[in-house]
Amino acid sequence: MTVPDVSVVVAVYNTMPYLTECLNSLVGQSIGLGRLEIVAVNDGSTDDSGAELDRFAERYPDTFKVVHQANSGGPAVPSNRALEIATGRFVYFVGSDDHLGEEALERMVACADEHGSDVVIGKMVGTNGRYVRQTMYKKNDPDVSLYGSDLPFTLANTKLFRRELVERHKLRFPEDLPVGSDQPFTIEACVRAERISVLGDYTYYYAVKRGDASNITYRADHLTRLRCTSRIMRHTATLIEAGPQRDAVLKRHFTWELAKLVQDDFPTLTPTTQRELCAGIAELADDYLTDELRDSLDVKRRVRIMLAQRGAVAELTKAIADETEHGAPPFLLDDGRAFAAYPGLRDPAVQLPDRGYELVGEKVPGRLANGTRLISAGWERSGDTLFAVFTVRIGVTGETDSAVIRLARTAMPSSADKAAARRLSPGHELPAPVGEFTRVPEPDGGGGTILTARIPLTAARIKAGARVYVDVAGSTYEIPIRTRGLPMPLARRWGDAVPYRASANVNPKGRLVITTAPLWEPTPTFRARVRRLLPRFKRKVIR
Repeated sequence: MTVPDVSVVVAVYNTMPYLTECLNSLVGQSIGLGRLEIVAVNDGSTDDSGAELDRFAERYPDTFKVVHQANSGGPAVPSNRALEIATGRFVYFVGSDDHLGEEALERMVACADEHGSDVVIGKMVGTNGRYVRQTMYKKNDPDVSLYGSDLPFTLANTKLFRRELVERHKLRFPEDLPVGSDQPFTIEACVRAERISVLGDYTYYYAVKRGDASNITYRADHLTRLRCTSRIMRHTATLIEAGPQRDAVLKRHFTWELAKLVQDDFPTLTPTTQRELCAGIAELADDYLTDELRDSLDVKRRVRIMLAQRGAVAELTKAIADETEHGAPPFLLDDGRAFAAYPGLRDPAVQLPDRGYELVGEKVPGRLANGTRLISAGWERSGDTLFAVFTVRIGVTGETDSAVIRLARTAMPSSADKAAARRLSPGHELPAPVGEFTRVPEPDGGGGTILTARIPLTAARIKAGARVYVDVAGSTYEIPIRTRGLPMPLARRWGDAVPYRASANVNPKGRLVITTAPLWEPTPTFRARVRRLLPRFKRKVIR
Protein backbone atom coordinates (compact mmCIF):
# COMPACT_ATOMS: atom_id res chain seq x y z
CA MET A 1 0.00 0.00 0.00
CA THR A 2 1.31 3.46 -0.90
CA VAL A 3 2.27 5.61 2.07
CA PRO A 4 0.58 9.02 1.86
CA ASP A 5 2.81 12.05 1.86
CA VAL A 6 0.84 13.80 4.57
CA SER A 7 -1.73 12.87 7.20
CA VAL A 8 -3.95 15.78 8.17
CA VAL A 9 -5.21 15.54 11.75
CA VAL A 10 -8.56 17.18 12.51
CA ALA A 11 -9.80 17.19 16.12
CA VAL A 12 -13.53 18.02 15.96
CA TYR A 13 -15.94 19.30 18.57
CA ASN A 14 -19.08 21.25 17.65
CA THR A 15 -17.64 23.31 14.81
CA MET A 16 -20.48 23.34 12.31
CA PRO A 17 -20.86 25.08 9.91
CA TYR A 18 -17.13 25.95 9.88
CA LEU A 19 -16.26 22.26 9.64
CA THR A 20 -17.68 21.98 6.14
CA GLU A 21 -15.39 24.69 4.78
CA CYS A 22 -12.45 23.09 6.59
CA LEU A 23 -13.08 19.67 5.03
CA ASN A 24 -13.72 21.11 1.58
CA SER A 25 -10.39 22.92 1.76
CA LEU A 26 -8.70 19.58 2.51
CA VAL A 27 -10.23 17.46 -0.24
CA GLY A 28 -9.58 20.32 -2.68
CA GLN A 29 -5.84 20.39 -2.00
CA SER A 30 -3.65 20.55 -5.10
CA ILE A 31 -1.47 17.78 -3.69
CA GLY A 32 -4.23 15.35 -4.75
CA LEU A 33 -6.24 12.80 -2.80
CA GLY A 34 -3.76 10.03 -3.65
CA ARG A 35 -1.03 11.66 -1.60
CA LEU A 36 -3.31 12.67 1.25
CA GLU A 37 -4.76 11.03 4.35
CA ILE A 38 -7.30 12.81 6.57
CA VAL A 39 -7.68 11.51 10.13
CA ALA A 40 -10.66 13.16 11.84
CA VAL A 41 -11.62 12.42 15.44
CA ASN A 42 -15.07 13.53 16.58
CA ASP A 43 -14.68 14.32 20.27
CA GLY A 44 -18.30 13.81 21.34
CA SER A 45 -19.85 16.63 19.29
CA THR A 46 -23.48 17.40 20.05
CA ASP A 47 -24.16 19.28 16.81
CA ASP A 48 -24.02 17.88 13.26
CA SER A 49 -20.22 17.66 13.17
CA GLY A 50 -20.18 13.86 13.49
CA ALA A 51 -22.69 13.42 10.66
CA GLU A 52 -20.70 15.79 8.46
CA LEU A 53 -17.53 13.76 9.01
CA ASP A 54 -19.39 10.58 8.08
CA ARG A 55 -20.72 12.25 4.93
CA PHE A 56 -17.20 13.12 3.78
CA ALA A 57 -15.89 9.68 4.73
CA GLU A 58 -18.60 8.03 2.63
CA ARG A 59 -17.77 10.26 -0.32
CA TYR A 60 -13.97 9.86 0.02
CA PRO A 61 -13.51 6.41 1.59
CA ASP A 62 -9.86 6.06 0.50
CA THR A 63 -8.89 9.39 2.03
CA PHE A 64 -10.86 9.76 5.26
CA LYS A 65 -10.43 7.91 8.54
CA VAL A 66 -13.11 8.99 11.01
CA VAL A 67 -13.21 8.10 14.69
CA HIS A 68 -16.08 8.93 17.06
CA GLN A 69 -15.42 9.07 20.82
CA ALA A 70 -16.88 10.50 24.02
CA ASN A 71 -15.99 14.08 24.78
CA SER A 72 -12.59 14.48 26.42
CA GLY A 73 -12.78 18.19 27.20
CA GLY A 74 -10.10 19.44 24.81
CA PRO A 75 -8.21 18.85 21.57
CA ALA A 76 -5.30 16.90 23.10
CA VAL A 77 -6.99 13.47 23.41
CA PRO A 78 -8.44 13.40 19.87
CA SER A 79 -5.14 14.67 18.45
CA ASN A 80 -3.20 11.92 20.22
CA ARG A 81 -5.65 9.29 19.01
CA ALA A 82 -5.25 10.54 15.45
CA LEU A 83 -1.46 10.27 15.75
CA GLU A 84 -1.84 6.57 16.58
CA ILE A 85 -3.74 6.10 13.32
CA ALA A 86 -1.77 8.39 10.97
CA THR A 87 0.50 6.73 8.40
CA GLY A 88 1.81 9.65 6.31
CA ARG A 89 5.44 10.71 5.98
CA PHE A 90 4.39 14.03 7.45
CA VAL A 91 1.59 15.00 9.78
CA TYR A 92 -0.27 18.31 9.66
CA PHE A 93 -2.73 19.64 12.25
CA VAL A 94 -5.65 21.84 11.29
CA GLY A 95 -8.33 23.33 13.54
CA SER A 96 -11.76 22.09 12.53
CA ASP A 97 -13.06 25.66 12.33
CA ASP A 98 -10.13 26.80 10.14
CA HIS A 99 -9.25 26.09 6.51
CA LEU A 100 -6.26 25.91 4.17
CA GLY A 101 -5.16 27.61 0.98
CA GLU A 102 -5.54 25.31 -2.03
CA GLU A 103 -1.80 24.73 -2.56
CA ALA A 104 -0.83 24.64 1.12
CA LEU A 105 0.05 20.97 1.59
CA GLU A 106 1.75 20.54 -1.79
CA ARG A 107 4.01 23.54 -1.18
CA MET A 108 4.92 22.53 2.38
CA VAL A 109 5.72 18.92 1.51
CA ALA A 110 7.86 20.10 -1.41
CA CYS A 111 9.75 22.44 0.92
CA ALA A 112 10.35 19.69 3.48
CA ASP A 113 11.62 17.31 0.80
CA GLU A 114 13.87 19.92 -0.80
CA HIS A 115 15.49 21.13 2.42
CA GLY A 116 15.20 18.08 4.67
CA SER A 117 12.98 20.05 7.05
CA ASP A 118 11.52 18.37 10.12
CA VAL A 119 9.10 21.26 10.67
CA VAL A 120 7.60 23.56 8.04
CA ILE A 121 5.64 26.66 9.02
CA GLY A 122 3.32 28.15 6.41
CA LYS A 123 1.97 31.69 6.56
CA MET A 124 -1.17 31.95 8.69
CA VAL A 125 -3.66 34.80 8.65
CA GLY A 126 -6.65 35.54 10.87
CA THR A 127 -10.22 35.93 9.68
CA ASN A 128 -13.36 37.30 11.31
CA GLY A 129 -11.28 39.38 13.70
CA ARG A 130 -8.83 36.63 14.73
CA TYR A 131 -5.41 38.11 15.53
CA VAL A 132 -2.41 36.31 14.07
CA ARG A 133 1.07 37.80 14.51
CA GLN A 134 2.67 38.28 11.07
CA THR A 135 6.35 39.03 11.75
CA MET A 136 7.32 35.39 11.21
CA TYR A 137 6.11 35.38 7.63
CA LYS A 138 8.04 38.24 6.05
CA LYS A 139 9.92 35.92 3.69
CA ASN A 140 10.74 32.29 2.91
CA ASP A 141 13.54 30.94 5.06
CA PRO A 142 14.62 27.30 4.73
CA ASP A 143 16.49 27.25 8.05
CA VAL A 144 15.24 29.25 11.03
CA SER A 145 16.12 28.91 14.70
CA LEU A 146 13.71 28.55 17.57
CA TYR A 147 15.93 30.94 19.49
CA GLY A 148 16.90 33.62 16.99
CA SER A 149 13.57 34.28 15.29
CA ASP A 150 9.95 35.11 16.03
CA LEU A 151 9.12 31.39 16.18
CA PRO A 152 8.42 31.36 19.96
CA PHE A 153 5.47 33.65 19.20
CA THR A 154 4.10 31.12 16.69
CA LEU A 155 3.70 27.98 18.78
CA ALA A 156 0.38 26.64 17.51
CA ASN A 157 0.63 23.10 16.16
CA THR A 158 -0.72 24.19 12.77
CA LYS A 159 2.52 23.17 11.07
CA LEU A 160 3.89 20.32 9.00
CA PHE A 161 5.88 17.86 11.15
CA ARG A 162 7.99 14.93 9.96
CA ARG A 163 6.18 11.95 11.47
CA GLU A 164 9.42 10.02 11.99
CA LEU A 165 10.56 12.84 14.33
CA VAL A 166 7.24 12.72 16.18
CA GLU A 167 7.40 8.97 16.71
CA ARG A 168 11.13 8.77 17.48
CA HIS A 169 10.69 11.19 20.39
CA LYS A 170 7.19 9.94 21.25
CA LEU A 171 5.79 13.47 21.01
CA ARG A 172 2.22 13.71 22.23
CA PHE A 173 -0.14 16.37 23.57
CA PRO A 174 -0.57 16.64 27.38
CA GLU A 175 -4.18 15.57 27.92
CA ASP A 176 -4.72 17.47 31.18
CA LEU A 177 -4.13 20.93 29.69
CA PRO A 178 -7.41 22.50 28.54
CA VAL A 179 -5.56 25.48 27.06
CA GLY A 180 -2.27 25.50 25.16
CA SER A 181 -1.85 21.74 24.91
CA ASP A 182 -0.26 22.21 21.48
CA GLN A 183 2.60 24.31 22.86
CA PRO A 184 4.60 21.57 24.64
CA PHE A 185 4.30 19.42 21.49
CA THR A 186 5.40 22.24 19.18
CA ILE A 187 8.23 23.48 21.41
CA GLU A 188 9.71 20.01 21.83
CA ALA A 189 9.39 19.26 18.12
CA CYS A 190 11.27 22.47 17.33
CA VAL A 191 13.93 21.73 19.95
CA ARG A 192 14.45 18.25 18.49
CA ALA A 193 14.23 19.25 14.81
CA GLU A 194 17.33 19.25 12.64
CA ARG A 195 15.84 21.95 10.42
CA ILE A 196 12.83 24.28 10.62
CA SER A 197 11.61 26.12 7.54
CA VAL A 198 9.24 29.05 7.08
CA LEU A 199 7.17 29.81 3.99
CA GLY A 200 5.80 33.33 3.75
CA ASP A 201 5.08 33.52 0.00
CA TYR A 202 1.52 32.18 0.10
CA THR A 203 -1.41 32.11 2.51
CA TYR A 204 -1.35 28.54 3.78
CA TYR A 205 -3.69 28.72 6.75
CA TYR A 206 -6.80 30.77 7.56
CA ALA A 207 -7.44 30.91 11.32
CA VAL A 208 -11.10 31.65 12.02
CA LYS A 209 -12.57 33.36 15.06
CA ARG A 210 -16.07 31.98 15.39
CA GLY A 211 -18.93 34.42 15.35
CA ASP A 212 -19.79 33.54 18.96
CA ALA A 213 -16.11 33.55 20.05
CA SER A 214 -16.55 29.99 21.31
CA ASN A 215 -12.99 28.91 20.44
CA ILE A 216 -11.56 27.26 23.55
CA THR A 217 -8.82 29.90 23.78
CA TYR A 218 -11.43 32.56 24.48
CA ARG A 219 -13.35 30.57 27.12
CA ALA A 220 -10.83 29.60 29.79
CA ASP A 221 -10.77 31.54 33.06
CA HIS A 222 -7.71 33.31 34.49
CA LEU A 223 -6.62 30.64 36.95
CA THR A 224 -6.96 27.87 34.37
CA ARG A 225 -4.80 29.82 31.95
CA LEU A 226 -2.24 30.45 34.70
CA ARG A 227 -2.06 26.74 35.55
CA CYS A 228 -1.65 25.77 31.90
CA THR A 229 1.01 28.41 31.27
CA SER A 230 2.95 27.26 34.32
CA ARG A 231 2.97 23.68 33.01
CA ILE A 232 4.13 24.83 29.56
CA MET A 233 6.94 26.98 30.95
CA ARG A 234 8.19 24.28 33.30
CA HIS A 235 8.13 21.70 30.50
CA THR A 236 10.13 24.09 28.34
CA ALA A 237 12.66 24.49 31.13
CA THR A 238 13.27 20.72 31.09
CA LEU A 239 14.13 20.90 27.37
CA ILE A 240 16.32 24.03 27.28
CA GLU A 241 18.96 24.82 29.88
CA ALA A 242 19.01 28.21 31.56
CA GLY A 243 20.50 30.95 29.43
CA PRO A 244 19.72 33.13 26.39
CA GLN A 245 18.02 30.31 24.45
CA ARG A 246 15.56 29.57 27.24
CA ASP A 247 14.97 33.30 27.68
CA ALA A 248 14.18 33.60 23.95
CA VAL A 249 11.38 31.03 24.24
CA LEU A 250 10.00 32.04 27.65
CA LYS A 251 9.85 35.70 26.60
CA ARG A 252 6.74 34.69 24.68
CA HIS A 253 5.01 33.50 27.86
CA PHE A 254 5.87 36.58 29.89
CA THR A 255 4.83 38.80 26.97
CA TRP A 256 1.60 37.00 26.08
CA GLU A 257 0.16 34.44 28.45
CA LEU A 258 1.23 35.95 31.77
CA ALA A 259 0.79 39.57 30.68
CA LYS A 260 -2.77 38.76 29.57
CA LEU A 261 -3.60 37.76 33.15
CA VAL A 262 -2.94 41.32 34.34
CA GLN A 263 -4.84 43.27 31.71
CA ASP A 264 -7.82 45.63 31.92
CA ASP A 265 -10.12 43.06 33.54
CA PHE A 266 -7.78 42.36 36.47
CA PRO A 267 -9.35 45.05 38.73
CA THR A 268 -12.76 43.40 38.26
CA LEU A 269 -11.62 40.02 39.60
CA THR A 270 -12.26 38.96 43.18
CA PRO A 271 -9.49 39.79 45.68
CA THR A 272 -8.86 36.06 46.16
CA THR A 273 -8.38 35.51 42.43
CA GLN A 274 -6.12 38.56 42.22
CA ARG A 275 -3.90 37.23 44.99
CA GLU A 276 -3.76 33.74 43.47
CA LEU A 277 -2.80 35.13 40.08
CA CYS A 278 -0.04 37.26 41.60
CA ALA A 279 1.28 34.31 43.60
CA GLY A 280 1.37 32.11 40.50
CA ILE A 281 3.08 34.78 38.39
CA ALA A 282 5.56 35.36 41.23
CA GLU A 283 6.62 31.70 41.25
CA LEU A 284 7.30 31.75 37.52
CA ALA A 285 9.04 35.13 37.63
CA ASP A 286 11.24 34.00 40.54
CA ASP A 287 12.31 30.94 38.56
CA TYR A 288 12.59 32.26 35.01
CA LEU A 289 12.55 36.08 34.81
CA THR A 290 16.26 36.75 34.42
CA ASP A 291 17.57 40.30 34.37
CA GLU A 292 18.17 40.03 30.63
CA LEU A 293 14.65 38.73 29.98
CA ARG A 294 13.17 41.41 32.25
CA ASP A 295 14.95 44.17 30.34
CA SER A 296 13.74 42.79 26.99
CA LEU A 297 10.09 43.28 27.96
CA ASP A 298 8.33 46.55 27.21
CA VAL A 299 7.93 48.71 30.29
CA LYS A 300 4.16 48.26 30.59
CA ARG A 301 4.34 44.46 30.75
CA ARG A 302 7.52 44.54 32.79
CA VAL A 303 6.04 46.72 35.53
CA ARG A 304 2.86 44.65 35.77
CA ILE A 305 4.77 41.37 35.98
CA MET A 306 7.12 42.77 38.62
CA LEU A 307 4.29 44.25 40.73
CA ALA A 308 2.59 40.84 40.63
CA GLN A 309 5.89 39.19 41.53
CA ARG A 310 6.20 41.51 44.53
CA GLY A 311 2.62 40.77 45.57
CA ALA A 312 1.74 44.46 45.31
CA VAL A 313 -1.90 43.83 44.40
CA ALA A 314 -3.10 47.35 45.28
CA GLU A 315 -0.40 49.06 43.20
CA LEU A 316 -0.96 46.64 40.31
CA THR A 317 -4.71 47.26 40.36
CA LYS A 318 -4.16 51.02 40.42
CA ALA A 319 -1.61 50.86 37.59
CA ILE A 320 -4.06 48.97 35.37
CA ALA A 321 -7.10 51.08 36.29
CA ASP A 322 -5.24 54.38 35.83
CA GLU A 323 -3.87 53.38 32.44
CA THR A 324 -7.27 52.14 31.29
CA GLU A 325 -8.90 55.44 32.23
CA HIS A 326 -6.17 58.00 31.50
CA GLY A 327 -3.68 56.30 29.21
CA ALA A 328 -0.02 55.59 29.85
CA PRO A 329 1.57 57.51 32.73
CA PRO A 330 4.12 60.26 32.09
CA PHE A 331 7.84 59.62 31.92
CA LEU A 332 10.03 60.79 34.77
CA LEU A 333 13.27 62.20 33.29
CA ASP A 334 16.15 61.92 35.72
CA ASP A 335 19.90 62.16 35.07
CA GLY A 336 19.57 61.22 31.38
CA ARG A 337 17.33 58.24 32.10
CA ALA A 338 13.58 57.90 31.67
CA PHE A 339 11.16 55.99 33.89
CA ALA A 340 7.48 55.23 33.39
CA ALA A 341 5.77 56.76 36.42
CA TYR A 342 3.56 53.78 37.28
CA PRO A 343 2.47 53.22 40.88
CA GLY A 344 5.29 51.79 42.97
CA LEU A 345 8.08 53.76 41.33
CA ARG A 346 10.57 54.62 44.10
CA ASP A 347 8.01 53.59 46.71
CA PRO A 348 9.81 52.13 49.74
CA ALA A 349 6.74 50.03 50.54
CA VAL A 350 7.01 48.24 47.17
CA GLN A 351 10.80 48.10 46.86
CA LEU A 352 11.07 47.48 43.16
CA PRO A 353 14.31 48.50 41.44
CA ASP A 354 14.25 51.59 39.23
CA ARG A 355 15.35 49.37 36.36
CA GLY A 356 11.93 47.77 36.33
CA TYR A 357 10.35 51.13 35.43
CA GLU A 358 13.07 52.34 33.07
CA LEU A 359 12.74 52.70 29.32
CA VAL A 360 15.26 50.18 28.02
CA GLY A 361 15.76 50.53 24.27
CA GLU A 362 12.06 50.50 23.46
CA LYS A 363 9.99 52.65 21.15
CA VAL A 364 8.12 55.44 22.89
CA PRO A 365 6.79 57.85 20.19
CA GLY A 366 3.23 56.59 20.61
CA ARG A 367 3.28 57.09 24.37
CA LEU A 368 4.72 60.60 24.01
CA ALA A 369 2.16 61.53 21.36
CA ASN A 370 -0.73 60.26 23.46
CA GLY A 371 0.51 62.26 26.44
CA THR A 372 0.76 65.51 24.44
CA ARG A 373 -2.34 67.71 24.46
CA LEU A 374 -2.94 71.28 23.32
CA ILE A 375 -4.49 73.37 26.09
CA SER A 376 -4.63 76.72 24.31
CA ALA A 377 -3.31 78.62 21.30
CA GLY A 378 -3.44 82.36 20.70
CA TRP A 379 -1.66 85.53 19.65
CA GLU A 380 0.15 88.35 21.45
CA ARG A 381 1.40 91.54 19.81
CA SER A 382 4.26 93.69 21.01
CA GLY A 383 5.06 96.68 18.80
CA ASP A 384 5.59 95.40 15.27
CA THR A 385 6.04 91.77 16.34
CA LEU A 386 3.31 89.15 16.58
CA PHE A 387 3.84 86.14 18.84
CA ALA A 388 2.17 82.75 18.66
CA VAL A 389 1.47 81.57 22.21
CA PHE A 390 0.91 77.87 22.95
CA THR A 391 0.14 76.04 26.15
CA VAL A 392 0.63 72.29 25.85
CA ARG A 393 0.50 69.40 28.28
CA ILE A 394 3.36 66.94 27.68
CA GLY A 395 3.68 63.48 29.18
CA VAL A 396 7.06 63.96 30.79
CA THR A 397 8.12 65.30 34.17
CA GLY A 398 11.32 65.80 36.11
CA GLU A 399 14.21 67.21 34.07
CA THR A 400 12.19 68.79 31.26
CA ASP A 401 14.51 71.67 30.25
CA SER A 402 14.92 70.14 26.77
CA ALA A 403 11.19 70.46 26.01
CA VAL A 404 10.47 73.22 23.49
CA ILE A 405 7.94 74.04 20.79
CA ARG A 406 9.15 74.79 17.27
CA LEU A 407 7.40 75.82 14.07
CA ALA A 408 8.69 73.26 11.57
CA ARG A 409 8.34 73.92 7.84
CA THR A 410 9.17 70.37 6.74
CA ALA A 411 6.53 67.66 6.60
CA MET A 412 6.55 64.71 8.99
CA PRO A 413 7.54 61.44 7.29
CA SER A 414 4.74 58.98 6.65
CA SER A 415 6.46 56.51 9.02
CA ALA A 416 5.48 58.82 11.90
CA ASP A 417 1.77 58.76 11.09
CA LYS A 418 0.88 55.60 13.02
CA ALA A 419 2.66 56.59 16.22
CA ALA A 420 1.87 60.29 15.60
CA ALA A 421 5.46 61.14 16.57
CA ARG A 422 8.99 60.09 15.72
CA ARG A 423 12.46 59.70 17.16
CA LEU A 424 15.04 61.82 15.34
CA SER A 425 18.04 59.98 13.99
CA PRO A 426 21.31 60.07 15.95
CA GLY A 427 23.52 62.96 14.90
CA HIS A 428 20.61 65.17 13.87
CA GLU A 429 21.10 68.92 14.11
CA LEU A 430 18.40 71.36 15.14
CA PRO A 431 18.76 75.13 15.24
CA ALA A 432 18.53 76.87 18.58
CA PRO A 433 14.89 77.20 19.65
CA VAL A 434 13.28 80.60 19.07
CA GLY A 435 11.04 82.16 21.69
CA GLU A 436 10.39 82.07 25.41
CA PHE A 437 9.50 78.86 27.28
CA THR A 438 8.20 78.00 30.72
CA ARG A 439 7.70 74.54 32.18
CA VAL A 440 5.70 73.83 35.33
CA PRO A 441 4.31 70.60 36.82
CA GLU A 442 0.77 69.79 35.78
CA PRO A 443 -1.62 70.79 38.59
CA ASP A 444 -4.11 68.52 40.36
CA GLY A 445 -1.77 65.52 40.33
CA GLY A 446 -1.88 65.10 36.58
CA GLY A 447 1.74 63.99 36.57
CA GLY A 448 2.79 65.69 33.33
CA THR A 449 4.31 69.08 32.59
CA ILE A 450 2.63 72.24 31.28
CA LEU A 451 4.84 73.73 28.57
CA THR A 452 4.16 77.32 27.48
CA ALA A 453 5.86 78.87 24.44
CA ARG A 454 5.85 82.45 23.12
CA ILE A 455 7.30 82.34 19.60
CA PRO A 456 7.82 85.44 17.41
CA LEU A 457 6.44 85.12 13.88
CA THR A 458 8.46 86.11 10.83
CA ALA A 459 6.96 88.55 8.34
CA ALA A 460 7.10 86.11 5.44
CA ARG A 461 4.98 83.61 3.59
CA ILE A 462 5.28 80.52 5.84
CA LYS A 463 3.33 77.35 6.55
CA ALA A 464 4.70 75.46 9.56
CA GLY A 465 3.61 72.68 11.87
CA ALA A 466 3.62 73.31 15.61
CA ARG A 467 5.63 70.52 17.22
CA VAL A 468 7.06 69.62 20.59
CA TYR A 469 10.68 68.49 20.80
CA VAL A 470 11.93 66.74 23.92
CA ASP A 471 14.93 64.59 24.89
CA VAL A 472 14.03 61.24 26.44
CA ALA A 473 16.64 58.66 27.47
CA GLY A 474 19.29 59.97 25.10
CA SER A 475 17.04 60.46 22.03
CA THR A 476 15.19 63.50 20.73
CA TYR A 477 11.53 63.04 19.84
CA GLU A 478 9.42 65.20 17.55
CA ILE A 479 5.72 65.30 18.42
CA PRO A 480 3.14 67.13 16.29
CA ILE A 481 0.67 69.06 18.41
CA ARG A 482 -2.82 67.68 17.83
CA THR A 483 -5.71 70.01 18.55
CA ARG A 484 -8.14 67.25 19.65
CA GLY A 485 -11.15 69.41 18.72
CA LEU A 486 -9.99 72.53 20.57
CA PRO A 487 -11.30 75.75 18.88
CA MET A 488 -8.57 77.71 17.10
CA PRO A 489 -8.04 81.46 17.60
CA LEU A 490 -9.25 83.87 14.94
CA ALA A 491 -6.74 84.98 12.32
CA ARG A 492 -4.69 88.00 13.35
CA ARG A 493 -3.32 90.93 11.30
CA TRP A 494 -0.03 92.62 12.12
CA GLY A 495 2.53 94.89 10.43
CA ASP A 496 2.13 98.51 9.31
CA ALA A 497 4.29 99.08 6.24
CA VAL A 498 3.36 95.66 4.83
CA PRO A 499 0.41 94.08 6.66
CA TYR A 500 0.53 90.32 7.30
CA ARG A 501 -2.05 87.80 8.39
CA ALA A 502 -1.43 84.88 10.77
CA SER A 503 -3.84 81.97 11.14
CA ALA A 504 -3.97 78.75 13.15
CA ASN A 505 -5.44 75.81 11.26
CA VAL A 506 -5.97 72.09 11.70
CA ASN A 507 -4.69 69.83 8.92
CA PRO A 508 -6.45 66.58 7.85
CA LYS A 509 -4.45 64.61 10.45
CA GLY A 510 -5.68 66.84 13.29
CA ARG A 511 -2.36 68.63 13.71
CA LEU A 512 -1.88 72.34 14.45
CA VAL A 513 -0.45 74.36 11.54
CA ILE A 514 0.49 78.05 11.63
CA THR A 515 0.31 80.03 8.38
CA THR A 516 1.58 83.55 7.75
CA ALA A 517 1.28 85.55 4.52
CA PRO A 518 1.04 89.18 3.35
CA LEU A 519 -2.51 90.48 3.06
CA TRP A 520 -1.62 91.75 -0.42
CA GLU A 521 1.47 92.13 -2.55
CA PRO A 522 3.02 95.68 -2.46
CA THR A 523 1.81 97.85 -5.34
CA PRO A 524 4.67 98.94 -7.70
CA THR A 525 5.29 102.71 -7.82
CA PHE A 526 4.30 104.70 -10.92
CA ARG A 527 7.95 105.35 -11.82
CA ALA A 528 8.83 101.66 -11.60
CA ARG A 529 5.90 100.79 -13.81
CA VAL A 530 7.02 103.40 -16.38
CA ARG A 531 10.55 101.97 -16.37
CA ARG A 532 9.18 98.51 -17.11
CA LEU A 533 6.90 99.77 -19.93
CA LEU A 534 9.36 102.21 -21.61
CA PRO A 535 11.33 99.56 -23.59
CA ARG A 536 8.12 98.25 -25.13
CA PHE A 537 7.09 101.83 -26.15
CA LYS A 538 10.47 102.49 -27.82
CA ARG A 539 10.26 99.29 -29.87
CA LYS A 540 6.84 100.28 -31.18
CA VAL A 541 8.07 103.80 -32.20
CA ILE A 542 11.08 102.43 -34.11
CA ARG A 543 8.87 100.06 -36.07
